[in-house]
Amino acid sequence: MASARFTQIAEEIRNWGRWGPDDRIGTLNLLDDRARKRGAASVVSGEAFPLGIGISAGEGIQSGFIPGRVEPTRTMTVVNEPLSQDPNWICSSEDELTMGIQAATHWDGLGHVSYQGQLYNGYPADSVTSDGATILGIEHLSTVIGRGVLLDIARLHGVDHLEPGYGISYEDLDDACEAQGVEVLPGDIVLVRTGQQFALDLDGSVPFGRPGPNRDKIAYTFPSAGFTMESARWFFQKDVAAVANDTLTCEVFPGENDEDYLPVHLLHLVEMGLTQGQNFFLSRLAHACALDNRWTFLLDATPLPLTGAVGAPLNPVALR
Repeated sequence: MASARFTQIAEEIRNWGRWGPDDRIGTLNLLDDRARKRGAASVVSGEAFPLGIGISAGEGIQSGFIPGRVEPTRTMTVVNEPLSQDPNWICSSEDELTMGIQAATHWDGLGHVSYQGQLYNGYPADSVTSDGATILGIEHLSTVIGRGVLLDIARLHGVDHLEPGYGISYEDLDDACEAQGVEVLPGDIVLVRTGQQFALDLDGSVPFGRPGPNRDKIAYTFPSAGFTMESARWFFQKDVAAVANDTLTCEVFPGENDEDYLPVHLLHLVEMGLTQGQNFFLSRLAHACALDNRWTFLLDATPLPLTGAVGAPLNPVALR
């Protein structure tokens, strides 16, 4: 049973029908040519920052909390195999990867969660079958590239990381924009730094943030800073195209009350059609942005075109 507060927010931010009855990408409709040109115009220095975390068994972040989130396992299937009759000529090596699609840095697709038998735009939940998402597959997110805006909530509060379990409010997002001198515009992709990845002991000075000896996957998962239900109103009112942060749950966990379990997932994905991302590696980017007080960049966060998938891994790249 949903709380009255959840129900009220859901009614206020519902985007069903906004882009027509057959829409399959939700707020990414806002990522139009104008928004993409704004992203290109934000490139000044040409510095590039990968925002994915490493994908390997030794860098996995799953603790068994979420059913089906299998840690990455890469296996060599062919090693230096000759491809011709001459063994000293061309030889080939091949490998395969097994992992939960949402086990590392990823987007949650609009087919990821449902409630009351419905997905975004009123599509039936049973359109997701054992064959995958027949309507809201991640392949519809064909190009996710535009202006990225980083809001560093940990920095706003003068700390390296927010207290685990801290709920990011509407006011936090407004205050971060004011403190950083940035305006979020319709069609922007907003990245929010909490610092929660302190629990993974990531090296913030190198790409992918290689984990250190004090990595604690349980502490990374729970408790976690993240978005509150109220913050969904902010993303709705700003016409944000997509949102991601540096946590596993995306939303504050444990939640704000005992009635609503993972309510922000439902508000974002089902009610708004707002694609949300988790486990983005933001430390290096945040450091660079703070040095010259430039918090916008061209962001390419296009997912792998996994037809029928309810999410997709990716290595987003911010170009400053």
